[in-house]
Amino acid sequence: MLNIIYGKVDADNYIFDPDTFFNNQYDEDWIVDDFSKKVIADIDKSEVQGPYSILSPVLGSISTERLSGGVKTLILINNDSDHIFNASACGDNCAKWLIDIGKRKDITIRLGYLMDFGDDNFDITIQNTGRIVHSTNELDDEVIGKRLLHEAE
Repeated sequence: MLNIIYGKVDADNYIFDPDTFFNNQYDEDWIVDDFSKKVIADIDKSEVQGPYSILSPVLGSISTERLSGGVKTLILINNDSDHIFNASACGDNCAKWLIDIGKRKDITIRLGYLMDFGDDNFDITIQNTGRIVHSTNELDDEVIGKRLLHEAE
């Protein structure tokens, strides 16, 4: 299940800057797996050529470290269950991928904004309150109603 913490995270395993963490910790096998290839194609509109080479339609051949922050965060979340990642670098285009990962395993992320999870039903636990929400309206009501975004990072 996808678990979200809004606001401040007080945990030793919290990674505030997934971009830098990714650049120093990723495994080359992560890049060439099917999930990563799909995420890179969808979010960055790029094609994986190998573990160290991505073909971008805008930038040409780029290194893995030049992937977007959202893609790096999704790849980390998919492959590293030991950490809580700050997913605020992820845009709304990452929401479906977070739901997808959460259907396959328990993950916990931190968000500092109301991500749009779309119109489909889902299961998300808001860690701040313990409430499980099933729609964007329920999520928005809980986060706004409980003023969870007012908690400082």
